[in-house]
Order: sequence, then structure tokens, then C-alpha cells
Amino acid sequence: MNSALPNDIPALQALALSQQAENQLLQGEIENLKRLVDKLKRMLFGRSSEKVREQINQLELALHEKVLEAALAEAQLTAKGEKQPAERRPRALPAHLPREVVEHLPEDTRCPACGGGLKPLGEDVSEQLEYIPASFRVIRHVRPKLACAKCDAIVQAHAPSRPIPNGLAGPGLLAHVLVSKYCDHLPLHRQSQIYARQGVELERSTLAEWVGHVHHLLRPLTEAIRRHVLAGRKISGDDTPVPVLAPGNGQTKTGRLWVYVRDDRASGDETPPAVYFAYSPNRRGEHPQAHLKDFEGVLQADAFAGFGPLYEGNKVLEAGCWAHVRRKFYDLHQAQASPLAGEAIRRIGMLYEVERDIRGKPPNVRQTERQARAGPVIKALRTWMEDALRGLPQKSKLAEAMRYALTRWAALVRYVGDGQIEIDNNAAERALRTVAIGRKNYLFAGSDAGGDRAASIYSLLGTAKLNSIDPEAYLHRVLGCIAEHPVNRISELLPWNIGIGQPADAPIPA
Repeated sequence: MNSALPNDIPALQALALSQQAENQLLQGEIENLKRLVDKLKRMLFGRSSEKVREQINQLELALHEKVLEAALAEAQLTAKGEKQPAERRPRALPAHLPREVVEHLPEDTRCPACGGGLKPLGEDVSEQLEYIPASFRVIRHVRPKLACAKCDAIVQAHAPSRPIPNGLAGPGLLAHVLVSKYCDHLPLHRQSQIYARQGVELERSTLAEWVGHVHHLLRPLTEAIRRHVLAGRKISGDDTPVPVLAPGNGQTKTGRLWVYVRDDRASGDETPPAVYFAYSPNRRGEHPQAHLKDFEGVLQADAFAGFGPLYEGNKVLEAGCWAHVRRKFYDLHQAQASPLAGEAIRRIGMLYEVERDIRGKPPNVRQTERQARAGPVIKALRTWMEDALRGLPQKSKLAEAMRYALTRWAALVRYVGDGQIEIDNNAAERALRTVAIGRKNYLFAGSDAGGDRAASIYSLLGTAKLNSIDPEAYLHRVLGCIAEHPVNRISELLPWNIGIGQPADAPIPA
């Protein structure tokens, strides 16, 4: 016990209460910083504001410092011998990790009291999570030549398949480079520096050449994912800007990455989910129209006008996104503490309560529940919005938010009568988050061809993650065999067919 602590119980209790009060204040500051970061990230999505990015960086740094401060305060409270509100149990380490047993024996195996021999009585076991740094190794492929003793015949095993003809990189290294760039957001020049610290000189240009080769090799697989996604009855679509280096002048232009997601697990469908990315040099509507020219079904997307021609003729039905509607009111409520915005959020929240209760249930059950529970809420919400709008200045942000919802009402309420449709477009937005983080690190894509490569590889890695498969393990397996794999059997290499283990009961994304 610390000698500086008071000796009487009331004083110790007062000290403990003071420390706990300080911790509560810290936790309040932490939660406030988290809310501000979340709000700024919503503002940043789909934009290119460097000012917002800088605000996020500063707030995340402040949040990190507050979390460390809270952890230090808790540690100090424990060191002073004060009882914590709840005993914290050590977190169990994952069972699938390999275990290395290290046995610690006493230095002297004879009894310190009488000098007699010692016999086993039991043991104490504790576990520690350790990290063994990744390392390079050289695989020497030796193919002995065997000659017949009776004739001149020579027998030799075939040379093993290589992902890149005559290339030095094995499938594991190529998978690591791609996952490091497109999942872990490490640009190639940073990877080159990391490898150099391990004594392996791999120039950025070499790594870029490898990425190009792998993209070409994987194109049939990306095409198989595209066909799988567009074969669905309902898909989610969205897009995000990507700065691209314009040739000749050293400036950047704004390209787009489009994403289309097929994921019906929330409606009880066991069809494997998949995500398809496509790149375009601009945001003209002709691009999504070309991507979806063969699609028939429901497209859940935002109100981008470029999707409009797809909805003509009822070949493609439009489903709206309540998350977009809610976000407009949420931002107003955060900025102005508007009671009307708060009421809109509350009413929309009632719709999401229904969704939480029916997630994972079959379409017919979802439809019945929505019509019974969400239908009246939606009807009352529309009446409330129309009445509120009459009393608002027509150029106010709140009026704009209400008009945004009312002019898209048919698309917004389509989900109520169809249990397979979702309430929002969050599946597509989740798929784009990794692009937003990567964009922050890469600064720009090197060319339109680089945008195409990124779209192709994002499709593969994103689909693996949707199926709860480690992207690096998946790519390693695929790159080890795809060069020799028959193209007419390419579907065998899709993530859900290739046989890589995945955890049972994978959670349905919210």
C-alpha cells in the first residue's frame, strides 16, 4: 500500500470517490470526442475536403490521448489498492492460434527446507500473446533428372506453376503485397522501405509491376464475381471519388469507384455475399448505366440522377435509403439542436427498431412485420413532415431535408412491401469504407489503369471479407493455382468454393 495514502477508512473512501469522478469526466470527454469524429467522418464520406480530414486527424489524436489518460488513471487507482467497481477478467486468447509451451522449473529441484526430493503437485498456467515478425524465405525448387538404365529416356518432374512467368515472387509474397496495399492501406513505397529493413531490396517499380501482373491474372475471377453480384434480385449501389494522376501535367483529376453489393443474409438467404467494384474516369451516369445494363431487379442506392434511366421501364426498381434521410436530420440536430430534427430522428428510429427485431428472418416474415409495425409509423411520419414543412422557411436546411424525403417517398417505402429489400443502403457504404481509408494514405491513383486495378482487387478482397475469409489466405491459395486453372471452371476459385475455413455462425452485418 502506498505510504502517502490516508490511514482512516472515510478518507480512503473519499479518495476513491474522487478518482472515480475524475474517471467519469474522462469517459465523458472520450464519448464526446468519439461523437465528433463520427460526425466528421460522415461529412467526409464522398467528399475531398482536406480541412475535414485535418479536423478528424486532430480529434483522433486527442481521443487517443484521452483513452491513454483514462487507462493510466485506472491503473493508478488499482495500484493504490482501491477496489474496482467490477473485477475485470483476463480476455481468453483465440483457440485457433498455435500454442508454444514453455515450462519454467525451479533452479533447485531439491526441497529448500529439508533437502529432500520434490514430486509434482500441480501447476499454474498463464498465457501471453506474442508476435513473431513475418520473414522472407527462399524456396529452392529442385527437379532431379532421372535417366533410364536401359535406354536414353530422361524423366523429370514438371516445373511448378508460378503466378508470374519467370518471376521471383511466390504466391504468398504477392498476396501479402496486395493485402498490405488494399486492405492495410500501405502504399508500395512504404512496403519497399519495410522490406529493405529486412535486407530485401524490392523497388517500388518492381512491386507495381507485380500488382499489374496479378491484376491481369485475376481478371477472370473478378468477372465471375461481377456475374454473381448482378445475378441477384436485389443489389446495393454507391460510388466514391478517387483522385487520379492526370497524364502530362502532374495534376490530379477525380475518378470514381462504383460499388455493387449482393448480400441477402439479413433476409435469411444463404447465397454467398459478394461485392463488385468498377472504376470510371468521371461520374457521368453512363457508367452505372453500362455496369447495370443486364441487371434486372431492385437497386438500392442514393438519389444520384445517373441511376435515373435505369428505372425507366420497370426493369430495375428503385429502393431508397433511410440512412441518407436520417443523416440529414442528425447533422442538423447536432449543429442546431433543432427540436423538429430531433423528432424526425426519433420517428425514423422507430423504423430501425422493427429492423433489429426481424434481421435474419425470411422475407415473408419481414414483410408481414413491416406492414404491421412500420407501415403506421411511415404513414404518420409523412403526415407530420408535410404539416411541419408548411411552417418552415422554404430555403432552410430543415425544409430541404424534409423535401429530400418527401420527393423520394415511393422509393423509401418500397422496402415495407418486400421482405428482401433493406431499409437502407449501408451494405454499399460499408464496402466503400476501406476505399476512403486507402484514399487518405495513397493520396492518388497513378492512372486510370491503376483505378481499374484497384477496383478488381477490391472486388476480390472485399468478397473474401464478406464471407468471413482471411483475404491474404484466400489470395495465397488462388495465386498458387490460378495460372494453370481452366478458365471455364473459374467459379471453383470463388471464396465460398475454394475451401478455406471460416468461422461458423458468422454474424449478419448491421
